[in-house]
Amino acid sequence: MTAAKTLLQLAGADLTPAKVTDGCLVLIDLQNEYIDGPIAVPDADAAIANAARLLTTARSSGALIIHVAHKGRPGGLFDRGADRGQIVAALAPLAAEPIVEKGLPNAFAGTDLQARLDAIGRKNLVLAGFMTHMCVNSTARAALDLGYRVTIPADSCATRDLPNGRGGVLPARTIHDVALVELSDRFAVIAHNTSDVL
Repeated sequence: MTAAKTLLQLAGADLTPAKVTDGCLVLIDLQNEYIDGPIAVPDADAAIANAARLLTTARSSGALIIHVAHKGRPGGLFDRGADRGQIVAALAPLAAEPIVEKGLPNAFAGTDLQARLDAIGRKNLVLAGFMTHMCVNSTARAALDLGYRVTIPADSCATRDLPNGRGGVLPARTIHDVALVELSDRFAVIAHNTSDVL
């Protein structure tokens, strides 16, 4: 039996992670909602710290930075008018850094994200944020369809525990790892460490 390979490996694709300085940094849903409360992410602090490293490098190099924030209903999850819906303080956007608000997991759906990216003409995207299995995943898959090359630093993303449908729970780390393995098959280059894209 032959060793398992991804579709990208079988196609001979370049699996070198893009450097944040050579593309666009897209920070997805790094909002207070994930720090505590009903959808708190166990590894949020580590992912935020690594996303902050990406942001610092992107700012110092003049790379394009786009913050994406999920916008929920007033009084509910991701209420952008409340603290819970705000981007975490460590990653607060500067005045010149655009914020794209979305209502669906895919950051391209119903937003001007594609127009903003097309305006600069860069095809390399570095994605970081919450949650690995949901909005990061959906955005990466859509990016492929739109002609972008996606790199995801694994340690700059995180997700949460989920019910397994049989009365148990799948741990966040398992869901995170499986989501990244799925994306690595065809949709994204996965960098194991944030350092690999700096």
